[in-house]
Amino acid sequence: MPRRVTLTDRQREALLHPPVDQGELLRHYTLSDEDLGHIRQRRRAHNRFGFALQLCVLRYPGRVLAPGELIPAQVSDFVAAQLGLTSDDLLLYAAREETRHEHLADLRRIYGYRSFSGRGARDLREWIAREAEAATSNEDLARRFVAECRRTRTILPGSSTIERLCADALVEAERRIEDLIAHRITPTLSENLAHLLEDTVDGRVTRFVWLRQFEVGANSAAANRLMDRLEYLQRFDLPADLLDGVPAHRVTRLRRQGERYYADGMRDLPEDRRLAILAVCTLEWRSSLADVIVETHDRIVGRLYRASERLCNTRIADEKAAVRDTLKSFAEIGGALLGAQDDGTALDGIIATGPGWERFRTLVATASALTNVLAADPLSRVLDGYHRFRLYAPRMLRLLDMQAAPIATPLLAAVAMLRNGIKVDPPVDFLRPNSKWHRHLRAEPSGDHRLWEIAVLFHIRDAFRSGDIWLAGSRRYGDLKQLLVPPQAIEQTARLAVPLRPGEWLAERRARLDTRLKEFGRAARTGTIPGGIIENGKLHIDKLRADTPEGAEDLVLDLYQQLPPARITDLLLEVDERTGFSEAFTHLRTGAPCSDRIGLMNVLLAEGVNLGLRKMAAATNTHSFWELLRIARWHVEGSAYDRALAMIVEAHAALPMAAF
Repeated sequence: MPRRVTLTDRQREALLHPPVDQGELLRHYTLSDEDLGHIRQRRRAHNRFGFALQLCVLRYPGRVLAPGELIPAQVSDFVAAQLGLTSDDLLLYAAREETRHEHLADLRRIYGYRSFSGRGARDLREWIAREAEAATSNEDLARRFVAECRRTRTILPGSSTIERLCADALVEAERRIEDLIAHRITPTLSENLAHLLEDTVDGRVTRFVWLRQFEVGANSAAANRLMDRLEYLQRFDLPADLLDGVPAHRVTRLRRQGERYYADGMRDLPEDRRLAILAVCTLEWRSSLADVIVETHDRIVGRLYRASERLCNTRIADEKAAVRDTLKSFAEIGGALLGAQDDGTALDGIIATGPGWERFRTLVATASALTNVLAADPLSRVLDGYHRFRLYAPRMLRLLDMQAAPIATPLLAAVAMLRNGIKVDPPVDFLRPNSKWHRHLRAEPSGDHRLWEIAVLFHIRDAFRSGDIWLAGSRRYGDLKQLLVPPQAIEQTARLAVPLRPGEWLAERRARLDTRLKEFGRAARTGTIPGGIIENGKLHIDKLRADTPEGAEDLVLDLYQQLPPARITDLLLEVDERTGFSEAFTHLRTGAPCSDRIGLMNVLLAEGVNLGLRKMAAATNTHSFWELLRIARWHVEGSAYDRALAMIVEAHAALPMAAF
């Protein structure tokens, strides 16, 4: 039977290789007085050294030394320094194979280590079977298994055994979760879900593929297309406990797999697996569609406001000449009045002998109209977009399950009135007291509630943005309280420096502010404010200026010229050799890293330069379009990019230059 590979060489080395970092050496390989007492019972130096190394490797990473294994110099030097020996003293160790076995037997007897066999192995197999459901990847489960072996002082089996155990446990966990979901589905629901793979839309695509084809839109037609899908999905009577006890990452994985399969591929799956994927996709797409509908509404509102703003600005620009002429005429009239006042002439004849009263009345009317134009804000023009909202808003309010914080309760009541029909004067208590909407609403004719409806829809957008209103089960627009870390978790995690007693925290901050203000007052009185000065009652802070050494720019250019030209493909492969970022692009189903490294690099490069898979396939002679598409569908996704970027950032942080 071929060996099942679930870990890369880099991951395997991280799990089973002795540490070489100074901090890790101090943590795991510092010998206690008791350890030194057992070690000194060996007479010869090389036996003491070998016994100590066996003990250290048993503790971490938790395995035995292999015959002829090369010990890292950092490890041998660190252990030798504690024993008063040198690295050369290890050369004669285990010249007799029996010596190594005898030492291992002594270590097991003294420290209670046991091999991976018998009852201990059965217990660990049961443990890994339970733990597999919560594990997020093959590497994660392998790390948990190795940590559990260290805790129970069980000597690690071979790497192939660990990988086989993890792979079997993950497959069994996946099947249990699929069976759990499938058995919660009623026969009627099962039949309805099966229709997703059989029914077609417009005779072109299956209902299953049609449902997952959605993205954020910017107009009412796009919003209605999204609501067609949401309305269809809401017909399914999914049980409330469908995903109870199922880890979130397992739900996400099932949904992503459903988004990769076409209808034919789904039909070929085992029944429980097919039902689980269909049910999860139905539930998850409901939430995703609701989020996308809210985002589309956000864009429609923003688009209308920007259009109104442009219209107001255009009108102001168009009246620029009229404003100039009107101001010039009033300036002339004002100048004539001031001249007459200075000369002692009667003022009542100035208008009559000047522009005339009829012309003056025209100027006043023009000035009044221009004042209204200049004072207009975009809200005065949003009524032009009312017809857009009527095309989708009533349906949107009916389909979305909106919930609100206490501060947004008036807005939710206005939404309910808008949903059910306006039968009485609509309330305006959802508006802020100083809101501009009040002025525009008061100017509307009695019985015309169109502007009020637009105000409600505008405030729905703002409330979703602020989190005052949320959707049940949503990821983007969910209840913010569900995203907060519980106080109990904060108390147990020392790294989260969050104040648990606000009163004490505020008192400490006030005291600190008091101290700083007193220090600043003393510096102000003595004229020693760092980087600033007070002149004429105003504080002036010195600007920070760039202090670039002379010739630095020339040095940078010179360094760039000395860099050898490199092909981007070679650069990608070299960065991968150093960081291993390609290991983040695991298979969506099996969790195994992509075995086709060159193909993966071609896909990443095609996406990075926005070339597309077809053009990349035409540009390379190693992969066809369908090969690249398979890699892109099953290995490349947003979370994989996040993991790969994190690995590159960690590699940067480990470089010596990162210390500066």
